[in-house]
Amino acid sequence: MSYDKGNIFAKILRGEIPCKKIHEDQYALAFEDTAPAAPVHILVIPKGEYTSFDDFATNATSEFLHGFFASVRAIAAKLGLNENGYRLITNHGADASQSVPHFHVHILGGRKLGALLP
Repeated sequence: MSYDKGNIFAKILRGEIPCKKIHEDQYALAFEDTAPAAPVHILVIPKGEYTSFDDFATNATSEFLHGFFASVRAIAAKLGLNENGYRLITNHGADASQSVPHFHVHILGGRKLGALLP
């Protein structure tokens, strides 16, 4: 899958589409999901052209990988999710229902989340 520079997350990164930003650093941009599945539902996207987790894990530098996931951890802590817990979700490919061809992580929390799959 080649990177589509017109995907919604690419447009958000370029500032063409607004978002409710909660964190930004050199590795990541985090913002509220527009259709939250939990009281806290944050999307974290890397600042780079990565189509999926596999693409990100294969092609990002180790410094960027570490920086991105350190940002994810810091965001969860900033939101106060460490005490009771939270879930990280990333979807890879059609069978996992990846809807945007830009790697991203969902941080969900704020209540008991129940079973992983229905």
